[in-house]
Amino acid sequence: MFQSAHAQNTDWQSALEDCLRDLGDNPSATLGFVYVTDMIAPHLFSVLEILKKNTGIDQWVGSSGLGVCAIGDTGAREYFDVPAIAVMTASLPLECFDILKTIDATSLEDTESEPVDNNFLTGPPLVLLHADCANEEVLEIIDDIALETEGYLIGALTLSDTTAHQIAGDVTGGGVSGVIFRSEIGVATALSQGCRPIGKVHEITECAENFIIGLNGRSAVEVFQEDIGEILARDLQKVAGFIHAALPVIGSDTGDYVVRNLLGVDIEEGVIAIAAPVEHGDHLMFVSRDANTAQKDLAEMVAGLKKRSGNNLKGGIYISCIARGPHMFGEANAEMKIIESILGNIPIIGLYANGEISNNRLYSYTGVLTLFT
Repeated sequence: MFQSAHAQNTDWQSALEDCLRDLGDNPSATLGFVYVTDMIAPHLFSVLEILKKNTGIDQWVGSSGLGVCAIGDTGAREYFDVPAIAVMTASLPLECFDILKTIDATSLEDTESEPVDNNFLTGPPLVLLHADCANEEVLEIIDDIALETEGYLIGALTLSDTTAHQIAGDVTGGGVSGVIFRSEIGVATALSQGCRPIGKVHEITECAENFIIGLNGRSAVEVFQEDIGEILARDLQKVAGFIHAALPVIGSDTGDYVVRNLLGVDIEEGVIAIAAPVEHGDHLMFVSRDANTAQKDLAEMVAGLKKRSGNNLKGGIYISCIARGPHMFGEANAEMKIIESILGNIPIIGLYANGEISNNRLYSYTGVLTLFT
């Protein structure tokens, strides 16, 4: 039911030719997924036209990304800063999915419009989204889609110098687009955090916007220094990119949290700035990023997802943070090889993004894997 191919070459035409050659025939396919590296984004109209002509598939969804990744018959690969394409075709009943055309701020303001087809009464749908970071209303749009569809949202924040860098039936951009799958389509999804909590969960007792002044009734900086330990506390410049703030997800039974960057630590004022607004009474903890933790967490996530999915795996979509890949795992293709080592060479393609969507929430530094069963 699913077939995939991926390739890099000196130009987009050659990479696409290689993909089409390796993809093979899938005459029953009704839906195509395509991800390309950002340098191919200006040629996306031509890429889509050739894909439709050569596969006979009219319905396509995808985007350009800061990187792309894939698993297929030619192995597991991650592509950055090269012309590369990853393609996957799927044989799904036409009545079981709907392409979600671009929704932007105009759609939200038009109260008479019906931007989302909510004809999914048999159960909550899975919604794969590509959300353009250039749109300042993107988070509001995502929330609106969640309310309209009552679905489980996954996807990526996309970023490109090319405005029209997404595909939803046709080449599009500037908002949020994707595809909605009816509940008849079997799926299982999970995310890997890639971070390790340090210290305890703290209560924010004094704050202003994204500035944290007090934790547990004490100076926020004092609590921070205690959590990270004496060595790192001697030189807070060393914590940049290694220590982050994490906001626990209310009601999560899995200890889930969203990670946000530390923007600054003012020792004299005792204030910590993070990349998210906070309120009095919110909870916060500090987490560290390291390769060993990320590898272990990813392997455990994939193994658990495989167990939940059973033996009838057909294909998958993987959305990962641009700060992962070789930046976190140390070696080229290491992240995808971990997934391949557990699942085998089932068709999977994916995107390295500027932010990841899972269970209707926006994450960073995570990997979100969705398997079709």
